[in-house]
Amino acid sequence: MKKWHKAPEVIARLIPEQYRVTQENGTEYPGTGEYLHNEEPGIYVDVVSGEPLFLSIDKFDSGCGWPSFARSAEPDCIVERRDTSHGMMRTEVRSRYGDSHLGHVFPDGPPERGGLRYCINSAALRFVHRDDMEADGYGDYLPLLDRAAD
Repeated sequence: MKKWHKAPEVIARLIPEQYRVTQENGTEYPGTGEYLHNEEPGIYVDVVSGEPLFLSIDKFDSGCGWPSFARSAEPDCIVERRDTSHGMMRTEVRSRYGDSHLGHVFPDGPPERGGLRYCINSAALRFVHRDDMEADGYGDYLPLLDRAAD
Protein backbone atom coordinates (compact mmCIF):
# COMPACT_ATOMS: atom_id res chain seq x y z
CA MET A 1 0.00 0.00 0.00
CA LYS A 2 1.17 3.49 -0.80
CA LYS A 3 2.43 5.52 2.15
CA TRP A 4 -0.08 8.28 2.84
CA HIS A 5 0.82 11.28 4.97
CA LYS A 6 -0.13 14.79 5.98
CA ALA A 7 2.22 17.25 4.29
CA PRO A 8 2.54 20.92 5.31
CA GLU A 9 2.76 22.00 1.66
CA VAL A 10 -0.61 20.35 0.94
CA ILE A 11 -2.19 22.01 3.98
CA ALA A 12 -0.88 25.37 2.72
CA ARG A 13 -2.67 24.84 -0.65
CA LEU A 14 -6.10 24.07 0.80
CA ILE A 15 -8.81 26.59 0.01
CA PRO A 16 -10.37 28.17 3.13
CA GLU A 17 -13.40 25.83 3.22
CA GLN A 18 -11.20 22.73 2.90
CA TYR A 19 -8.97 24.01 5.70
CA ARG A 20 -11.93 24.85 7.96
CA VAL A 21 -13.50 21.42 7.49
CA THR A 22 -10.41 19.20 7.59
CA GLN A 23 -8.19 21.06 10.06
CA GLU A 24 -10.72 22.85 12.29
CA ASN A 25 -13.43 20.12 12.40
CA GLY A 26 -15.85 22.25 10.43
CA THR A 27 -19.01 21.23 8.60
CA GLU A 28 -20.25 22.40 5.22
CA TYR A 29 -23.71 23.86 5.01
CA PRO A 30 -26.13 21.10 3.96
CA GLY A 31 -26.77 20.91 0.25
CA THR A 32 -23.70 22.93 -0.71
CA GLY A 33 -21.00 20.29 -1.18
CA GLU A 34 -19.35 19.84 -4.56
CA TYR A 35 -19.84 16.05 -4.55
CA LEU A 36 -23.36 15.81 -3.15
CA HIS A 37 -24.88 15.08 -6.56
CA ASN A 38 -21.82 13.54 -8.23
CA GLU A 39 -22.83 10.28 -9.91
CA GLU A 40 -19.64 9.66 -11.88
CA PRO A 41 -17.71 6.41 -11.31
CA GLY A 42 -14.52 6.69 -9.31
CA ILE A 43 -12.95 6.95 -5.89
CA TYR A 44 -13.09 9.64 -3.22
CA VAL A 45 -9.79 10.29 -1.45
CA ASP A 46 -8.66 12.49 1.42
CA VAL A 47 -7.97 15.99 0.08
CA VAL A 48 -4.95 16.24 2.43
CA SER A 49 -3.23 12.85 2.23
CA GLY A 50 -4.76 11.20 -0.84
CA GLU A 51 -5.60 8.07 1.11
CA PRO A 52 -8.50 6.11 -0.43
CA LEU A 53 -11.73 6.58 1.48
CA PHE A 54 -14.92 5.80 -0.48
CA LEU A 55 -15.97 4.32 -3.81
CA SER A 56 -18.70 5.79 -5.99
CA ILE A 57 -20.48 2.43 -6.00
CA ASP A 58 -21.06 2.79 -2.23
CA LYS A 59 -22.47 6.33 -2.48
CA PHE A 60 -26.21 6.77 -1.99
CA ASP A 61 -28.72 9.59 -1.64
CA SER A 62 -29.63 9.71 2.03
CA GLY A 63 -31.40 13.07 1.77
CA CYS A 64 -29.24 14.48 4.59
CA GLY A 65 -27.56 17.21 2.52
CA TRP A 66 -24.06 15.67 2.44
CA PRO A 67 -22.55 12.88 0.34
CA SER A 68 -23.35 9.56 2.02
CA PHE A 69 -21.57 6.24 1.69
CA ALA A 70 -22.51 2.77 2.94
CA ARG A 71 -18.91 1.69 3.62
CA SER A 72 -15.30 2.72 3.34
CA ALA A 73 -13.11 1.63 0.42
CA GLU A 74 -10.22 1.13 2.82
CA PRO A 75 -11.34 0.62 6.44
CA ASP A 76 -7.73 1.00 7.70
CA CYS A 77 -7.81 4.61 6.46
CA ILE A 78 -10.81 5.53 8.63
CA VAL A 79 -10.61 6.41 12.32
CA GLU A 80 -13.74 6.78 14.43
CA ARG A 81 -13.85 9.02 17.50
CA ARG A 82 -16.57 9.87 19.99
CA ASP A 83 -17.89 13.38 19.38
CA THR A 84 -19.97 15.11 22.05
CA SER A 85 -19.85 18.58 20.51
CA HIS A 86 -23.00 20.63 19.94
CA GLY A 87 -24.80 18.77 22.73
CA MET A 88 -25.02 15.58 20.69
CA MET A 89 -23.47 12.13 20.91
CA ARG A 90 -22.03 11.22 17.51
CA THR A 91 -19.18 9.26 15.96
CA GLU A 92 -16.71 11.45 14.11
CA VAL A 93 -14.88 10.03 11.09
CA ARG A 94 -11.27 11.09 10.38
CA SER A 95 -8.69 9.94 7.89
CA ARG A 96 -5.95 7.90 9.56
CA TYR A 97 -2.87 9.36 7.86
CA GLY A 98 -4.08 12.84 6.93
CA ASP A 99 -5.87 13.24 10.27
CA SER A 100 -8.55 15.17 8.38
CA HIS A 101 -12.01 15.64 9.83
CA LEU A 102 -14.27 13.99 7.24
CA GLY A 103 -17.71 13.96 8.86
CA HIS A 104 -19.67 11.45 10.93
CA VAL A 105 -20.97 7.90 10.70
CA PHE A 106 -24.50 6.95 11.74
CA PRO A 107 -26.26 3.57 12.13
CA ASP A 108 -29.19 4.56 9.89
CA GLY A 109 -27.85 3.58 6.47
CA PRO A 110 -29.43 1.05 4.11
CA PRO A 111 -29.85 -2.19 6.10
CA GLU A 112 -29.19 -4.31 3.01
CA ARG A 113 -25.79 -2.59 2.64
CA GLY A 114 -24.63 -2.94 6.24
CA GLY A 115 -26.73 -0.27 7.94
CA LEU A 116 -24.12 2.51 8.08
CA ARG A 117 -24.28 6.03 6.67
CA TYR A 118 -20.95 7.80 6.38
CA CYS A 119 -22.05 11.43 6.14
CA ILE A 120 -19.02 13.18 4.62
CA ASN A 121 -18.10 16.78 3.82
CA SER A 122 -17.22 17.30 0.15
CA ALA A 123 -14.53 19.76 1.22
CA ALA A 124 -12.62 16.87 2.84
CA LEU A 125 -12.59 14.89 -0.39
CA ARG A 126 -10.96 14.83 -3.79
CA PHE A 127 -12.73 12.80 -6.46
CA VAL A 128 -10.68 10.73 -8.88
CA HIS A 129 -12.71 9.68 -11.92
CA ARG A 130 -12.55 6.04 -12.97
CA ASP A 131 -10.69 7.07 -16.16
CA ASP A 132 -7.90 8.64 -14.07
CA MET A 133 -7.62 6.09 -11.27
CA GLU A 134 -4.82 4.02 -12.81
CA ALA A 135 -2.68 7.06 -13.64
CA ASP A 136 -3.30 8.59 -10.19
CA GLY A 137 -2.23 5.43 -8.34
CA TYR A 138 -5.65 3.99 -7.48
CA GLY A 139 -5.74 1.24 -10.12
CA ASP A 140 -6.02 -1.49 -7.46
CA TYR A 141 -9.52 -0.18 -6.69
CA LEU A 142 -10.83 -0.37 -10.28
CA PRO A 143 -12.16 -3.95 -9.96
CA LEU A 144 -14.19 -2.89 -6.92
CA LEU A 145 -16.14 -0.43 -9.07
CA ASP A 146 -17.43 -3.35 -11.11
CA ARG A 147 -18.97 -5.21 -8.18
CA ALA A 148 -22.68 -4.84 -7.63
CA ALA A 149 -23.64 -2.49 -4.82
CA ASP A 150 -24.89 -4.71 -2.04
